Amino acid sequence: MVVAVEKLITTGILKPARYLGNELLAVHKPWDTTAIHWVLTYPEVYEVGASNLGHIILYNILNAQPRQLCDRAYLPGQDLAAKLRETNTPLFAVESKRSLTEFDILGFSLSYELGATNILEMLDLAGIPLTWRERQGGRGEFTDTQSSFPLIFAGGQTATSNPEPYADFFDFFALGDGEELLPEIGLVLEEGKQAGLSREHLLLDLAQIPGVYVPQFYDMAEDGSVHPCRPDVPKRILRRVATPIPAYSIGLVPYVETVHDRLTIEIRRGCTRGCRFCQPGMLTRPARDVEPDKVVEAIEQGMRATGYNEFSLLSLSCSDYLSLPAVGMEIKNRLKNENISLTLPSQRVDRFDENIANILGGTRQGGLTFAPEAGTQRMRDIVNKGLTNEELLRGVKTAWEQGWDKIKLYFMIGLPGETDIDVLGIAETVSWLQRECRGKGRKPLNFNLTISNFTPKPHTPFQWHSVSTAEFKRKQNLLRQEFRRIKAVKVNFTDVRISAMEDFVGRGDRNLGKVVRRAWELGAGMDSWYENLAQAFSAWGSAIAQADLDWKYRQVENGEWNLFPAEAQKGRKAEENSPLSTPHSLDIPLPWDHIDTGIDKKWLQEDLQRALEAAIVPDCSFEGCSHCGVCGTDFGHNIVIESPAIPKFAGEFVPNTTKAQRLRLWFGKQGNMALMSHLDLIRLFDRVVRRAGLPIAFTGGFHPMPRISLATALALGATSSGEIADFELTLPVEVDTFREKLALEMPTDIPIYNVEQIDLKASAATQLLESAEYLITVAALVETTPIQWQDWIDTIKAKEELWYEQTTKSGKSQLINLRDRLFELELVETHNSITESMSSVIRYLGSYRQDGLLLRPEQILFMLEAVASVEFQLLHIHRNRLILGV
Repeated sequence: MVVAVEKLITTGILKPARYLGNELLAVHKPWDTTAIHWVLTYPEVYEVGASNLGHIILYNILNAQPRQLCDRAYLPGQDLAAKLRETNTPLFAVESKRSLTEFDILGFSLSYELGATNILEMLDLAGIPLTWRERQGGRGEFTDTQSSFPLIFAGGQTATSNPEPYADFFDFFALGDGEELLPEIGLVLEEGKQAGLSREHLLLDLAQIPGVYVPQFYDMAEDGSVHPCRPDVPKRILRRVATPIPAYSIGLVPYVETVHDRLTIEIRRGCTRGCRFCQPGMLTRPARDVEPDKVVEAIEQGMRATGYNEFSLLSLSCSDYLSLPAVGMEIKNRLKNENISLTLPSQRVDRFDENIANILGGTRQGGLTFAPEAGTQRMRDIVNKGLTNEELLRGVKTAWEQGWDKIKLYFMIGLPGETDIDVLGIAETVSWLQRECRGKGRKPLNFNLTISNFTPKPHTPFQWHSVSTAEFKRKQNLLRQEFRRIKAVKVNFTDVRISAMEDFVGRGDRNLGKVVRRAWELGAGMDSWYENLAQAFSAWGSAIAQADLDWKYRQVENGEWNLFPAEAQKGRKAEENSPLSTPHSLDIPLPWDHIDTGIDKKWLQEDLQRALEAAIVPDCSFEGCSHCGVCGTDFGHNIVIESPAIPKFAGEFVPNTTKAQRLRLWFGKQGNMALMSHLDLIRLFDRVVRRAGLPIAFTGGFHPMPRISLATALALGATSSGEIADFELTLPVEVDTFREKLALEMPTDIPIYNVEQIDLKASAATQLLESAEYLITVAALVETTPIQWQDWIDTIKAKEELWYEQTTKSGKSQLINLRDRLFELELVETHNSITESMSSVIRYLGSYRQDGLLLRPEQILFMLEAVASVEFQLLHIHRNRLILGV
């Protein structure tokens, strides 16, 4: 059943275009001709989920499979969630608008320890029982879609590292990379559906796929460890590893601005640097480079297909991709005339050089982020950062010499073996870098610091260590005092409460399922968002207490596993070869031991001992094997590709400001596009022109912009058949050719009516606006007749004055005569509505000058109410045309 979302997705909710499912490159496959129906359900708001690279890749791969359909759903905003509950409407998939219960399988991304509360919110909104036990009750055969619930699974970093706190809620987990795993799951589902398998038998078949973990076939022992409860499932579940395919990264160009509003291409998967606190680095081994020519091809094709003006190269450590300077320069040269910029995530400061600076620089120089992690050499050795003070200075100084005045740095406190000297070393390091980067005619180097609290993660050498909340607060205060005397530095600290919660849940066992559920019931959700922090912390704290686990949480708050003597934490230097002082044995079973990530637990213990000795383990991608246990037939080996020659720099983008032709476009805004904001429409035109390959002129200056000018904005939710836009081109283009190319890239709900060439010196449309013609649909809130409507219209037309109090932008009130701004008014039609009140369509022509002499549709309602003494409601606005002066 298709959900009637047009009644819910209105201008009354924030950013309604989030929920339309009509993005460029969205895949709309026929429902009836596909056997298995997926929904990738991202438990965050649309702006986060729709720009997530993993979400895009898996969506494209699933839709590339024959007989498989993949739709999408996102966590709705609070306003839409309230509407769904008020109207008893289930949460829907954005493309098909079908209820989530109609699908065969729902896949959630679980990439954050506290993110499960958002998943429970989505399941509840969809009318799906929260736990696998509840869903199993009353379930018939898998083919009985009308009376059954879809299979619910989760994937992502948190699901792979320790699924146990969430085991109650999911039928299965997909561990590791999903590119090959999810299509295999789809084939098993299709066969099972055709055979009419029961839910249990279907899950048993799924459990035979490497990478699929079905928690109901495993029991938790008293010590928290997990073991099979039947002989026909594996004792340990293998993490899946796949080769990145850049072509699948091209897709889903949202009409609203997203968090990562750019094309993102993965250049390297996995990291072998061996930072001992870093879970992604341990969970994604081995490292696999993507062939440089495939990266270049994907970027060039992707930029042409999407129309983005920015792209990003993604990796856990982009600087370790040896081909980065060559690939970046090749793309920069190929697209040098199109005002394209490149961004990179946090980089290895020791690999940052002039070659990387050259591909990042340009007209729109992006931000630069480095992660030294610790303030002293000793601490960087303990965490195996592999970074010396000299390398840190060289990288930062290179950035400063190449024109960067502001750099973002990431540090961490609470690491094993850390003393107060190491903590204060963060401030000393920042001050030292500032002193070394000074020059005549240059502003002081500004730093934006993020100082996070170390949170132990499963499958890392530091998984056996934690720090008390009180100790975190004390160290934060030390740094706050120290940074008060350092100028040009902005410091952000991670909230210690959320760090403790992440630790408590992230290293928990199945007993935490009831805590997660109760926290959601008490209002936890969007826990990573700062404005929800107090509510989330209160909800989690109450849930822990009600589950009688507050004693365990207090252990986390008190730093239950401390690898170093207490006196070391008070500022004294720890002995380099001090033995482990934790009261816990490193050999005790852990809740995640049944997850086979490829890394030997014994190796993690040995690496922890190396950390206590401040011993460095080299990066095995470039030096000898570290014998972690990953490389082999199950997980593959490191793939490191030598860099091709770096192309000669062809020069920075120089905006072409030549104005050889001006074209004026008349277009409409109809259907779903009425819910697109004006700023989103401007961004759409920029991308459409890029995709069409039209020679648009640019403005000059530091931020060149395409010379596209919309005459005026249209109210959100209003439709139109009379919008106007001006384009300035660097080369003459036939009018018909321009129209055809533009129409080919435009959404169908933005029709093009006419294109005319105008004089280069002619005034812009926005300066020539004189009046606008509207059709407005108005309802009376009392019973009326057509005669009454006509009488009201005639009364307004007969008046010479209708005064209206208007508040200016400065807050002053002024009286204006609306009748002076009304040129034509007529009743087009009337009809009775379902509620027996009458609505009418009224056409009016009114002033629409950019000097503020406007007659808005809402002011027509004011006139009607003034003459009729009846309350009216504005149901719809349609702008017929904009009229330009000479």
